Amino acid sequence: MAKIGFVSLGCPKALVDSEQILSRLKALGYETSPSYEEAELVIVNTCGFINEAVEESLEAIGEALKENGKVVVTGCLGARPEKIRERHPQVLAITGPGEVERVLEAVQEVLPAPRDPFLDLIPPQVKLTPRHYAYVKLSEGCDHRCSFCIIPKLRGRLRSRDAADVLAEAARLVATGTKELLLVAQDLSAYGVDLGHRESFFGDRLVRAELKDLLTHMAELGAWIRLHYVYPYPHVKDLLPLMAEGKVLPYLDVPLQHASERILRLMRRPGGYESHLKTLKAWREVVPELALRSTFIVGFPGETEEDFQILLDFLEEAELDRVGVFAYSPVEGAEANRLPDHVPEEVKEERKARLLELQARVSLRKNQRFVGKTLEVLVDELPEPGLAVGRTYRDAPGVDGVVYVETDGTVRVGERIPVRITRADTYDLHGVQA
Repeated sequence: MAKIGFVSLGCPKALVDSEQILSRLKALGYETSPSYEEAELVIVNTCGFINEAVEESLEAIGEALKENGKVVVTGCLGARPEKIRERHPQVLAITGPGEVERVLEAVQEVLPAPRDPFLDLIPPQVKLTPRHYAYVKLSEGCDHRCSFCIIPKLRGRLRSRDAADVLAEAARLVATGTKELLLVAQDLSAYGVDLGHRESFFGDRLVRAELKDLLTHMAELGAWIRLHYVYPYPHVKDLLPLMAEGKVLPYLDVPLQHASERILRLMRRPGGYESHLKTLKAWREVVPELALRSTFIVGFPGETEEDFQILLDFLEEAELDRVGVFAYSPVEGAEANRLPDHVPEEVKEERKARLLELQARVSLRKNQRFVGKTLEVLVDELPEPGLAVGRTYRDAPGVDGVVYVETDGTVRVGERIPVRITRADTYDLHGVQA
């Protein structure tokens, strides 16, 4: 039986690509290997968004070549093959993101398929996440032209999936034990625009390739539904009633990036201090318990101390539940590289530290409001008898906080349990099973 090693780097969207590649390989009769030594070939799914990710990907390719020798490269960095060949000319093949068929062709040139897939039952989809949650990609690519980003160059323009295709995948996942569906795209709120929001049949029903219609039907599956990477378009307000009705988790991951209008214009991003606050206020009026996550860039070219202070003031007033922050990193091919007045590295790091210090205070203050309340918690781990680690509606896996729960010892991973919160830390909560 031919064995394939696999290294998956990057964001949840890349993770979905990895799952698709592994599922197709399994259908062809290949097995996966947990070690370089046992593998007959290694696939590295790369990230190429920022310089640190590029370097991590190149190092991973180098390690795979050193330990195994036969390497096929795919993913975002694969859209820049010259970058890979310059460092690692001996790789067998390079494909871009989402090019599953080309990956399969490259593998089969070296290791012919062990069986004829038409003569065997197709195995179930391979998942790289735990059984009880899964990422579902609604679209590929992006039509935005943010000056700091090269995703459209790497992954192309927006290409949405038909609603019936998405719902069929979600239904399969829920039927096999998935309790939380995390919907991802480069821009989730643009879903279906490229399709003209066309309809497709899911069972005996027509469903539009439009986010609200899709979510309305997906909610019938009974799983938690979490939305990632939602741009603050006006039509996002149409999703809020679904959250207020309990059909979709009251959680939005909105990449605001900054609060200074001047810096946002340089980024080619919408909004600013006042418009951001107005939008968040309007959302919270409909869904008071709404959890908001966002990411910000500090030290963008031209960012002054005044611009940065506007961002700090915004975060103090906005009271976001979860915040990620990046010091600006020049990305090869990004238009922002040509902007004047680049910020010194030490200033970037100092501003990042100040922002994180402020947000830590905000996060603790918000967490303390849940002490004494009872929240539903999805159990992710059982590290020891009587202790569970899980997440509330406010917590996406891997990026947000967790809840440490004293239990009666009978709970299982993937179960949703009521938890009375007894203590709050800066990012995590503690409680007892209610």
